[in-house]
Amino acid sequence: MNILLKSAKIIDKHNESLHLKTRDILIKDGIIVKIAAKIEPESKTQVVKHKNLHVSVGWFDSSVSFGEPGYEERETIENGLRTAALSGFTDVVLNPSTHPCPDSSSDIVYLKNAAAGQLTNLYPLGTLTMKADGNDLAELYDMKNAGAVGFYDYKLPMTNANLLKVALQYVQNFSGLVYSFPLDTKIAGKGIVNEGAVSTQLGLKGIPALAEELQVARDLFILEYTGGKLHIPTISTATSVKLIADAKKKGLDVSCSVAIHNLVYTDSVLEEFDSTYKVLPPLRTKPDTKTLLKGLKDGTIDFVTSDHTPMNIEEKRIEFDNASYGTIGLETAFGSLNQLLDIEVVVNLLTKGRERYGLKSPEIKEGEIACLTLFTPEGSSTFNEEDIESTSKNSMFLGSEMKGSVYGSINNSIHLTANTK
Repeated sequence: MNILLKSAKIIDKHNESLHLKTRDILIKDGIIVKIAAKIEPESKTQVVKHKNLHVSVGWFDSSVSFGEPGYEERETIENGLRTAALSGFTDVVLNPSTHPCPDSSSDIVYLKNAAAGQLTNLYPLGTLTMKADGNDLAELYDMKNAGAVGFYDYKLPMTNANLLKVALQYVQNFSGLVYSFPLDTKIAGKGIVNEGAVSTQLGLKGIPALAEELQVARDLFILEYTGGKLHIPTISTATSVKLIADAKKKGLDVSCSVAIHNLVYTDSVLEEFDSTYKVLPPLRTKPDTKTLLKGLKDGTIDFVTSDHTPMNIEEKRIEFDNASYGTIGLETAFGSLNQLLDIEVVVNLLTKGRERYGLKSPEIKEGEIACLTLFTPEGSSTFNEEDIESTSKNSMFLGSEMKGSVYGSINNSIHLTANTK
């Protein structure tokens, strides 16, 4: 299939010759064959024109959850990857949040096979411990060989400090990436939201910022002792940013991410007891969001994530205390982030991170595979339930204003067009 993108403004700060230039891009059989100021379409060529069309290398998300296997009613792999593609993401890292959880090489092979033939590439994480129970290391080396890009007991802190130490030492033999979720369960107790004025006012049990920061500090001390590669997913407090900045100054091989909803919202939205705002880590305070944004801009925080977590209606529309954690976020990642930051910063954040997982970054260059996201940074719209592509509808962004929109994406010789307003 031949595709011709007409008058596309290229956003790619790594390619100075094309960055911020408007060009036609001709794609044949999934390969970029020509980039020029004007290209005349040949016969049997699909011409793609959009208002204020922008193009970048395909976007990458380091934290998405679906449901298959075990929770297909939340999201299948097929529909999850379709949702990602329509949201502009050509590559996603899949959390090990299924039942059974992927703790062996055969589980990783199953996930890879289930995702074959889709526009969006799926890169699975395996669990760090068997059954994610925190007791014994899983088959890390075998899972790495089968295609796992890291090891993570999803949203479960590694309470056994010695096991984390052993894991960081062991994976150095094959350059494995170890995750450690930043939560001290003893400090958090039965907390479900950020501990502070809002939790006190609402009578909800709080999770102190200290619960995250103690775990981050502990993990960084262990990393300094062992070496290895550590990733701390979805940090949420100002002090966590400082701790990681100090660790990087020491030369420690640590990366971290932040969920977009922790940049947009604070715990003040909990006043209506709406369980769509119940997430882990919890929404924090305005000073935290300001420091998180600053950490993104100065590079302390390595990348953003949608932290896409589908949950069906029975798990969310119940008493706040009993509701499950999580919000979907793929569909709103670009529109909400574009409200906060300049478009060049937004695109940089949405395209970075692959290298941490040993993945090759795509390029907008003649002769390269076409892995592209098509979008416009202009215009505004209100995000409504009919805009949700996910099977689950648990979005905390419903009713929020989005800036810009995604036109679609191109990858693996597939072009998928989003429904834009």
